Amino acid sequence: MTVIQVRYEKGTLVVKSNFKLPHTVWDTRSGVYRCLPIFYKDLIDYLKLSGLEYDDLVLDLPPMPHLIDTAVTLRDYQKDALQNWLRTKHGVLVLPTGAGKTVIGIKSISKLNVPTLVVVPTLELVKQWQRELEAKLGIEIGTYSGEAHIIKSVTIATYDTAYLRAEELGNKFLFLIFDEVHHLPSPGYMTIAEMFVAPYRMGLTATYEREDGRHKELERLVGGKVYEIEVDKLTGRHLAEYTTRKIVTDLTETEREEYEKHHAVFTEFLKAKHLVLRSPRDFQRFVMRTGRDPRAREALLARNRARRIALNSRSKLQALAEILATHFGERTIIFTEHNSLVYAISREFLIPAITHTTQKEERAEILDRFRTGKYNTIVTSKVLEEGIDVPEASVGVILSGSGSKREYKQRLGRILRKREGKLAVLYEIVSKGTTEIGISRRRKSTESSPF
Repeated sequence: MTVIQVRYEKGTLVVKSNFKLPHTVWDTRSGVYRCLPIFYKDLIDYLKLSGLEYDDLVLDLPPMPHLIDTAVTLRDYQKDALQNWLRTKHGVLVLPTGAGKTVIGIKSISKLNVPTLVVVPTLELVKQWQRELEAKLGIEIGTYSGEAHIIKSVTIATYDTAYLRAEELGNKFLFLIFDEVHHLPSPGYMTIAEMFVAPYRMGLTATYEREDGRHKELERLVGGKVYEIEVDKLTGRHLAEYTTRKIVTDLTETEREEYEKHHAVFTEFLKAKHLVLRSPRDFQRFVMRTGRDPRAREALLARNRARRIALNSRSKLQALAEILATHFGERTIIFTEHNSLVYAISREFLIPAITHTTQKEERAEILDRFRTGKYNTIVTSKVLEEGIDVPEASVGVILSGSGSKREYKQRLGRILRKREGKLAVLYEIVSKGTTEIGISRRRKSTESSPF
């Protein structure tokens, strides 16, 4: 009887067999069966259960030292999260920002004691994970990013590098941890999960759902949601108590006139074409239409102009001035949608600004001064929402944003680090009589009249 052979080759499993096995397809060019590496465990389990003889030549693992069970102490909810995951060693843990997702990941690595790849979205998170892992596990940690390609028993890679090097890395690890796992279902990044043989997979995030619905792919790629705890369950004991306040401001007369003019172009087009935009997918279809329909493109541009007016209204700066005066001396983060508003606020209030164009060294210096109290307030666009270690703050101000649940949770998480006697406040300033969206699922919210 011919022995079945399974080996790894450039991002696929090559299966030499006289008959088709589950998940395999026939490759006419090379005369063998192939399947995606994500099915490695299923394939080997099938061969074992069927009693078929086989040679498994797939794995090329780095040497793994014996890890002592790390001294990391888990809180009660962290223990629950890890225990839920350990039942299948698959799935996503959903915990608020600041609730210690990294700690759970480190504990899981010491529990499994197998070669592990941690995938993160930014270089900053590569360095954060490296520091934490080396401190807690006491071993040298490898990094795979634009800065270095060093494989160790525990290695950290950015999503970009893991995607580009998936063929090279796919058979070198048994455990994958995806930090900020909501990035994984993106069309490109999905191939990371598909091209790795790792049978054990953990996703970590504060924001499981994606507006495009692609989070449904996580069930296939890493396992579905196996644990979730909301912010309100942790406030008071593990996270700071907080409240949210909505402030409604009026557009100026000129802004209102311009807003209505552009908004009418958009809504009249939708009426003429009998279009109703009920979901992000509807809006995506509308955007695709603009590529072939000049009137649709004109309507989209008009909608964007109207939205920019609502988001960047002059009256919002007056409301911001009131908030800054009320919370003078308190550590405050201001969030906006557009860089232009970031720079306008920075100039008007003499506040340090951080955008995607801010150099890494300058950003580190600003955050360090914010941490030490030399700066009490910073303003940013979307740069500080995830992937960066932001110092503790007690006041957040959203001047403009998409209103998405993910954006809200990420911004709220930036002010929830626990401190004795702290009550965090998240303000949202919206323009009255516009389509600007407010914070979803508000807790302890109060609404203020225009200043």
